[in-house]
Amino acid sequence: MNAITRLFPPHIKSEIIIFLADRWTTLQEIRFRINQPIELVFDDHEDWIENVVPTDEDGMYVLNQLSQFSLYRMEDELREGFITIEGGHRVGLAGKVNTTNGVVKAIKDISSYNIRIAKEKVGVAAPFISYLYDHSYVSTLIIGPPQTGKTTFLRDLVRIASSGWGKVTPKKVAVIDERSEIAGSVKGVPQHQLGKRTDIMDACPKAEGMMMMIRSMSPEVLVVDEIGSEKDVQALMEAIHAGVKVICTVHGDSLTDIKKRPSLAPLFHEEAFQRFVILNRVNQPGKIESILNESGHNILMKPRCTNNEMDRSTSPAKRYYLGGV
Repeated sequence: MNAITRLFPPHIKSEIIIFLADRWTTLQEIRFRINQPIELVFDDHEDWIENVVPTDEDGMYVLNQLSQFSLYRMEDELREGFITIEGGHRVGLAGKVNTTNGVVKAIKDISSYNIRIAKEKVGVAAPFISYLYDHSYVSTLIIGPPQTGKTTFLRDLVRIASSGWGKVTPKKVAVIDERSEIAGSVKGVPQHQLGKRTDIMDACPKAEGMMMMIRSMSPEVLVVDEIGSEKDVQALMEAIHAGVKVICTVHGDSLTDIKKRPSLAPLFHEEAFQRFVILNRVNQPGKIESILNESGHNILMKPRCTNNEMDRSTSPAKRYYLGGV
């Protein structure tokens, strides 16, 4: 976790390391606020480091570490409100906003940092992969509120599709990683396991990246995270009409909720997706609530086994799984 702890001044870094001890695996966020105790968000609870209260100087130290002492190189990130660091960890920013003609230009006087921990969980998508395959991969939309494991699930889907499984051969997968969260690339090289046939367009806007990948890399499966804008939707439609299968995520509580968003309406009008994976957060992130087909029917088999037991059949008609990611 050096990519994370290096951000903090030495006296705060040592406190965090001691306080966390062996709890890194369940850590989701470190919330660092000026003049407030440090908040640690775990899978099922929150905790506080009360004896350390960051000062303005501590906040400047964190900002300098993030920017490598050059705010100019962070111009785009300061406008977007987040920075992705080595390992795919994402640092959200809050503070005073500069605007020009009503458009956000940058965040300055930063008072809050939210370090979201990227987690690679190899194998979490394996029990569900056959639900997303019918002679070929089907276009799939992964739906869930923040912190429900969408990107973690998506990352493992990429790995499996690119590596092959059962009798399914590896496919050419193109990832447009606008926020550098899926691959966690450093200088273009992925830090996470994404399979042997995956090509990555790192730190590239989704709409432009999708078109670039289709023209240059001839993917069989195209993967993007957190769609939402009209440009994203238009590019997705172009990809689908070009015969490429798409797998993407979107923030939302349910399929009904997503269908109410005007920007996504063309996707539903054209019946772009054949599968919808719904994630929720019960006591911890990564709970697969349902997998819906294009008709909205849940095809995820109900458990017939005892708790935490599963039948790993590759046939959706025979598998019974409890739904945990």
